[in-house]
Amino acid sequence: MATQTASPAPRLLAIARWLEIVATFVVLIVVVGGITRLTESGLSITEWNLATGVLPPLSDAAWQAEFAKYQATPEYRLEASLTGMTLADFKFIYFWEWFHRLLARMVGMVFALPLVWFWVKGAIPAGFKPRLVGLLALGGLQGLFGWLMVKSGLVGTMTDVSHFRLSLHLLTALLLLGLLVWTARDMRNLARNPEARPAPLTRGSAVVTIILFVQLLLGAWVAGLNAGHAAYDWPLMNGRLVPEVSFSSGFLWTLTHDPFLLHFLHRWWAWIAVAALIYLARRVRASDRRASIAVHTAFGIMVLLGIATVMSEVSLWVAAAHQLTGALLVASTAWAMHSDGLAARQRSV
Repeated sequence: MATQTASPAPRLLAIARWLEIVATFVVLIVVVGGITRLTESGLSITEWNLATGVLPPLSDAAWQAEFAKYQATPEYRLEASLTGMTLADFKFIYFWEWFHRLLARMVGMVFALPLVWFWVKGAIPAGFKPRLVGLLALGGLQGLFGWLMVKSGLVGTMTDVSHFRLSLHLLTALLLLGLLVWTARDMRNLARNPEARPAPLTRGSAVVTIILFVQLLLGAWVAGLNAGHAAYDWPLMNGRLVPEVSFSSGFLWTLTHDPFLLHFLHRWWAWIAVAALIYLARRVRASDRRASIAVHTAFGIMVLLGIATVMSEVSLWVAAAHQLTGALLVASTAWAMHSDGLAARQRSV
């Protein structure tokens, strides 16, 4: 009598749910990272201690020691000291950087430990082990970029981190988020059809990716240069449709450093991104209506929050909500692109 082989579907769904949980943590860390930037908390911890850094200072002496390290930074000497920062003020900014780093450690554990478990149990389907190890490595690389970003603000006369390194840190996190969602969708598809192959990236989705990447890059530079404060009116900027921009320092430098130009580009490239996302959402409307609705909802709310961020003079919680919606937009776009790939494969059969 032949024995029946247990269906792999429950194990595949368990892997998909695990990846979705990790993706949720990544969304959370992106939001807390945004708050850390908005509160200028990122340079409050001047060292990276993988083990001892898990706990915050637990005594007055320990707090004074940490405060003394911060007082040696250019940010404190050239900015914070002029405002009369107290130890209580320091504790506030310290919390956000500490919480951000704690979440980074948690993401690593939430990814690595279940990965080992699924690997030992033989639950990972053929061909996916290298991808999952690659995602784990990408998460570690994103953490390294975060420390390199912090280091850039601890030398010379820098009172902020490098906006280039900030964008690298943020965009790596968003890439990880998109790939986690994509892999989870592959697992769910494989659970429904054991013969299914991973979804391909279509040409149309690749174009949307490039357009969205530019918008996210501009947003990261706007955040890194505090360019959100360049204007508080909309749709005009300080009463002008096109802001006054000087190219005396060179076109490339101005394109990558001028806060007025970057704010302007981030505002108006957003509508090119919206057009691309509408195109993607319409492509998948028939094959995956929920993904289409998710994309429409995410970019609609994100645009409204972007305008509100400007008109609220970069209110902390409005700007944080804008960044949260940006992460959710990346997740929903990855979902829609995956569905687009599956639909394209079915049409080619």
